[in-house]
Amino acid sequence: MTELEITSLDRRPELATRLWDMKDSWPEFARHDPLAWLLYPRLVAEFPAYVFVATDGDAVVARAFSVPFALHTPERGGELPGQGWDRVLMWAFSDQRRGVRPDTVSALEISVDAGRQGEGLSGRMLAAMREGARAAGFTEVVAPVRPNGKPAEPDTPMSEYAYRTREDGLPYDPWLRVHVRAGAVIDSVAPVSMTISGTLDEWRQWTGLPFDTPGPVRVPGALSTVHCDPEHDRAVYLEPNVWVRHPLGAGPAVAR
Repeated sequence: MTELEITSLDRRPELATRLWDMKDSWPEFARHDPLAWLLYPRLVAEFPAYVFVATDGDAVVARAFSVPFALHTPERGGELPGQGWDRVLMWAFSDQRRGVRPDTVSALEISVDAGRQGEGLSGRMLAAMREGARAAGFTEVVAPVRPNGKPAEPDTPMSEYAYRTREDGLPYDPWLRVHVRAGAVIDSVAPVSMTISGTLDEWRQWTGLPFDTPGPVRVPGALSTVHCDPEHDRAVYLEPNVWVRHPLGAGPAVAR
């Protein structure tokens, strides 16, 4: 068996065209966030030091995206935004354009090849992201986490689910548990972290569901219900995430 290698894209730029070679577990509708469509190609080109790729031999088996941004400015005040994923992505590119010095790194995505899940690769990618930020002089990594157990409970408020714990005090959710074991603390809920809007035909194509009844629709892979509005031929998904903070000066450097 070959040895797994995790590296940033600035060190192996030839991997930029292979980031999407692997089959990941993202639901189809999640690929239609408008900001991702607009900014992800720029993310690869302009922030390669914050993009990490895991390879096993010649195969890409995991990827991780992050961005540097300024959180501790007078107008932002160190508070993580309720708009979560979408807002931090906009902040990163706005700061870069205006020449604002970043003070924080935000994770955006960690994805593992569907055939390699359950091997601890997500924790290793998180550790690489933390170490990359530490090496660049940052003292904190934040993340708008998409809890991977939440799709089983789309009707449960995220404000309740995010703080649920097991008997040992660790988060009930497996992905939140990985972050906390790596040294993170749960900060807050981002109630509108990602907004995906489409026509009813688009949602039917993305999900295979009829989308013909007004009101909430349960969609596999969604963290909350999708609001269906047949009168206006529209359905809208507001995804809640959970902000976590990784102080890099404390806690273990490697996720366990």
